[in-house]
Amino acid sequence: MRIYYTATLFFMAMFLAAFFTPAQAQSVIRDEEIEVFMEEWFAPIFEVSGRDASQVDIILIQDNDVNAFVAGGSNIFFYTGLLQKTDGPGEVIAVMAHELGHIEGGHLIRGREAMENASYESIIGAILGLGAALATGEGGAAATLATGSSSMAQRRFLSEARKYESGADQAAVRSMIRADINPKGMETFLQKLEDQELMPSSQQSEYVRTHPLTGDRVRAVEARVDESGLENKPLPAKWIDQHKRMKAKLLGFIQPEQVEWTYDVRDTSLEAAYARAIAAYRQNKVDAALKGADDLLAREPDNPYFLELKGQMLVDFGRLNEAKPYYERALKIKPDAALFRIALGHAQVETAGTNKEALDQAIQNLKRAAIEENRSPRLHRLMATAYGRQGREPEAKLHLAEEAVLKREFPYAKVQAEAALSGLKEGSPDWIRAKDLLNYISQQKG
Repeated sequence: MRIYYTATLFFMAMFLAAFFTPAQAQSVIRDEEIEVFMEEWFAPIFEVSGRDASQVDIILIQDNDVNAFVAGGSNIFFYTGLLQKTDGPGEVIAVMAHELGHIEGGHLIRGREAMENASYESIIGAILGLGAALATGEGGAAATLATGSSSMAQRRFLSEARKYESGADQAAVRSMIRADINPKGMETFLQKLEDQELMPSSQQSEYVRTHPLTGDRVRAVEARVDESGLENKPLPAKWIDQHKRMKAKLLGFIQPEQVEWTYDVRDTSLEAAYARAIAAYRQNKVDAALKGADDLLAREPDNPYFLELKGQMLVDFGRLNEAKPYYERALKIKPDAALFRIALGHAQVETAGTNKEALDQAIQNLKRAAIEENRSPRLHRLMATAYGRQGREPEAKLHLAEEAVLKREFPYAKVQAEAALSGLKEGSPDWIRAKDLLNYISQQKG
């Protein structure tokens, strides 16, 4: 897992609720293991929905709130607080199916096209900026939503969202039933949120007051679940185990001080050992962390995620050369893991100096990773560093431009793309890419 640093329990209008959380509280988490688990859980829903799973990206946001939303195209953002609150994969599947209902229903935030070439961090920032304007009544946000006063724009926009939520609930239950998955997770997750209805109206935001009561939504979902005939069907045991590992991993990374209170000292389960090893790493307990990783590998020697964890520990403990074999072993087991390749590329760049062959290896890994992870500013920064150390300035500037576009830093991106264009061979793929970037930048307003 990589955390790039940059409980109210309202399920509410899931794709909008992030608007009311301060931008500085957000950070994007990318984790190969958790993303793979979730993709496996969601695959039956995508199949019955006729949607290619590769067209939907799952992104985690480190935040204690219970929330999820869709934005920037078919991107589903999950708050870690939501994942940690769930009691099983069925509830996570229900949330995803709800969000997919927003996508299928065309309930996406305006500005989708503008955000399709943004990093995930920039998408979050754009959404939160709009949310701040909505919450404070800034006229700029009102102008993007409707004509008239900011208050009227808010009411109209939020009132429209009311039908979206119940519609997305029903779409979620339908898709779970069609996929032969017990839809009880939607019911139990909504039940977790009912206590929020007890808050005095004066303490609720206008946003909350203009949305359907959770109780109403629970009753509507309960009826569909009872009719499904699937309410007692168990989920696959593998998914249950994956969910336990996911929660252990998130707890160890995000709240390492809570691990000893969550997992009793007598708990010898793998998820307990996983959480303890990660917590030791996060608390900079070098020996305990490395021993914890070794213990995990003794239990599952070919687990690519345990190998990646050991590599990450070694990198962050300043032992980069020792880390590379662990990433390489992980990639032999899981060669399509783009995030592993970025991590290996980072270790290779940092240890290569100006050695051309070593830098070429890093570049090849990063190029392969870019097929799946072209939205990663970090990847392009590493590419720029590797090319720069080889003295290939035009290519380095091209990737600096790519990074800047992802961060929505268009003036800087333009300077770098123009410099790259002047040094690249006319008609080459990189030259064409630089032209495309400049064309894209010229269409942006800032």
